[in-house]
Amino acid sequence: MNSIGKRIAPFRVKAITGGTIRTMSDSDLLGSYTVLFFYPLDFTFVCPTEIHALQEKMSEFGARDVRIYAISVDSIHAHRAWLEMPKERGGIAGVTFTLISDINRQLALAFNVLNDEESVALRGTFILDKENVLQYASINNLSFGRSIDEIIRVVDAISFIEKHGNQACPANWSAGKKTMNQSAEGVIEYFTPSK
Repeated sequence: MNSIGKRIAPFRVKAITGGTIRTMSDSDLLGSYTVLFFYPLDFTFVCPTEIHALQEKMSEFGARDVRIYAISVDSIHAHRAWLEMPKERGGIAGVTFTLISDINRQLALAFNVLNDEESVALRGTFILDKENVLQYASINNLSFGRSIDEIIRVVDAISFIEKHGNQACPANWSAGKKTMNQSAEGVIEYFTPSK
């Protein structure tokens, strides 16, 4: 099972981007930040709202060198059909990022998001750094969608810490806000009002 602070386990899966099906592996993720975005099933209800919300923020992800991979247990052919269905009919036509078929559930098991009752993935969000080290994990139940802005905020925090290793990002931090030194003195300084 993949753990925070560790490099993810190797994998090989089928993926589709822009109508092209290919085999990809964990090594394809190296060199950029990666968001692995698990969702239950194609042709469902909350899922297309999340997929389109991701698409709406692709320019922001691109500016941060982030690649998005949406993952479900559907077949690659179901992914293709959903990608061809118009948004007005519940489809995800126009989506430009990669969809991964986890039909054998290897990734859902590796990231511990498999819902045993449904044999589908819960809504899991995982962010990897450029070396495939797992930096962030969040899992929620099937009935409610995620905040894409929160994913961007976390990517900003990961990037900031990589550049400023002696700093930490406090609660509700966002890019441009005050950070703190990772020390007892840093906490005191953070809570001391500016003059």
